[in-house]
Amino acid sequence: MGILKVNGLAKAFGIEELFHDVNFEVRRGERVGFVGANGAGKSTLMKILMGQVEADGGQIQFDSADTIGYVEQQSDFGEGTLYDEFRRAFDDIIELGERKRALEKKIAVDHDEETMAAYSKVVEQFERLEGYDYESRIRRVAFGLGFTEEDFAKDVQHFSGGQKTRICLVKALLREPDFLFLDEPTNHLDIHMIEWLEGFLKSYNGGVLLISHDRYFLDKVATRIIELENKTVTSYEGNYTYFMKVKTQRRAALQSAYEKQQEHIRKTEEYIRKYKAGIKSKQARGRQSQLNRLERIVLPPEDASFNYFALNTPPECAQRVAELEDVSMSFGAHEIFQHISLLIRNGDGVALVGPNGAGKTTLLRVLVGELESPTGRVKIGSRVKIGYFSQQHEGLHMENTVLDEIMYEYGIGEEQARKYLGAFLFHGDEVLRRIGDMSGGEQSRVAFLKLMLTGANFLVLDEPTNHLDIPAREAVEEALMAYPGTFLAVSHDRYFLDKVANCTLELENGSITEYMGNYSYYLMKKELAEAEAEEERLEAEKAAKIAEAREKEKQAKARKKAGLSTKPSAEEKAKAEAKQQAELGRIQSMSDAKRTEMIQRAEAEIAMAEAELKGLEYQMNDPAVQADPAKSQEIAEAYAAKEEEIEQRYEKWERLTEA
Repeated sequence: MGILKVNGLAKAFGIEELFHDVNFEVRRGERVGFVGANGAGKSTLMKILMGQVEADGGQIQFDSADTIGYVEQQSDFGEGTLYDEFRRAFDDIIELGERKRALEKKIAVDHDEETMAAYSKVVEQFERLEGYDYESRIRRVAFGLGFTEEDFAKDVQHFSGGQKTRICLVKALLREPDFLFLDEPTNHLDIHMIEWLEGFLKSYNGGVLLISHDRYFLDKVATRIIELENKTVTSYEGNYTYFMKVKTQRRAALQSAYEKQQEHIRKTEEYIRKYKAGIKSKQARGRQSQLNRLERIVLPPEDASFNYFALNTPPECAQRVAELEDVSMSFGAHEIFQHISLLIRNGDGVALVGPNGAGKTTLLRVLVGELESPTGRVKIGSRVKIGYFSQQHEGLHMENTVLDEIMYEYGIGEEQARKYLGAFLFHGDEVLRRIGDMSGGEQSRVAFLKLMLTGANFLVLDEPTNHLDIPAREAVEEALMAYPGTFLAVSHDRYFLDKVANCTLELENGSITEYMGNYSYYLMKKELAEAEAEEERLEAEKAAKIAEAREKEKQAKARKKAGLSTKPSAEEKAKAEAKQQAELGRIQSMSDAKRTEMIQRAEAEIAMAEAELKGLEYQMNDPAVQADPAKSQEIAEAYAAKEEEIEQRYEKWERLTEA
């Protein structure tokens, strides 16, 4: 069937209804983004689909033969290495392989029909499950999500919490089930890993249902969006940006219809009041009857929005806000970065990006003075007041209520404190909750509000949108876009960086590169640079191959003249094979999207080379060229080199397609 159908699903906890009348479908090949505020019930609904929680009403229908994969946020692992844990996902295939080998040994001494039939059946099942490829599949998925060959040998119990979440993600992706349920799959992934996952999911054949607050990820992956809001779901075709556009349009149309209806109601009630006791009383009663039957339009509650003007404006400061000159940092023998210099200018919104482990948080801690560089210096500009947002939120007092935290910390009254808290989506009795009882996302909002109230004119932000749902992320974005000071932010949230940053710094391999634009600009410049580098590499490779072909031809002629064999030596064969294996390893470590792009490029290069070969063939047959021995020899050498190049390009294409 290939369709997962959800009809009339409902769930409540006691008297509190979580959702009702939930209807949607997920088809094979669809990638459905599932969005909604924290606490709306998204994870509960997904657990109902998995059979881990029982629904109060409704039905879930899918083919019993369909397989479902689910990324658990926490999982119990078996004993052994990381590679052992990944191999457990293929226990049935491994057992089939062992049966196949046992039957092969039996067939070697006994050719009876029953054994041959059993062997044929096992081989057919083994090949259907792609049993020959499972080890390369483990490497492709694990390497894509940041694990290395060295990690495979480590005890699976010794990995960190974030790494264990990635292990769960790898295990869910390995068997490529018919339906894949992902709950915040980009948590604990750096940008490179997220991009790999995007490529993997875009080429995924099964149906995907994914809960995510990563709007950039949803834009890249989702073909449809389901929103859980006001205790039910609404489905929208397209990615996240298209969903927001359509939702805004629907809201505007509903608002317009509501206003027109309210005007109609006002005029009708005025008519009824005016004529209910007079000569037109019959018409007035008729209109009252119509009014009673009118189906009233009900507007959903307005999305909470941020109001920056409730907050204090920070003081002016120097144009050169902060400078790092020749700073370095190491932990023991491990170098994080060496001799880095950068300048933060007044009014800039700076994004700091780079892979996990590159040293982004360490660089922030050097900047704010928590760590001291053994080289160079850190210079903070005149009248600059730094506000630091760390991932640990050390400045929060867990025993305080949210209201007390703001009132007593800043010496303000309850009314003003509630006004500030309302700007960060804390309303009504929510302000009376203990900070220690709040979720990580709610604590992040309190910490960010406190930072904005310090009067700091230079904010240093380490993952400010972590644990936040989409409405809260939007509040933080609006706060930063309205903020007249300067900020430097480390974040994996590319949508956030696109909206707030006007400068992007990339920290990778111990050095900093500056791009004068937001994340999309940085990405565009990176892709252009990579394309140019790849073009240069191909040109150099082409020139080297032509030179190599000429040298081989020269050596072959010399060997032939000396009466020696023209076949390549064992050493030359071994070198060529080692080179091919290295190339294969590089190809297998690529994302599916990158590999597809490389295949398309290889096919275009083959077509171009074959066209060039045709041109050389035409020149070789030209009587004018044939009359010139030197020119004829030059064209013949170029033709032989081009044939060799085409053969090598076909070999490369085969390696790409086989990988």
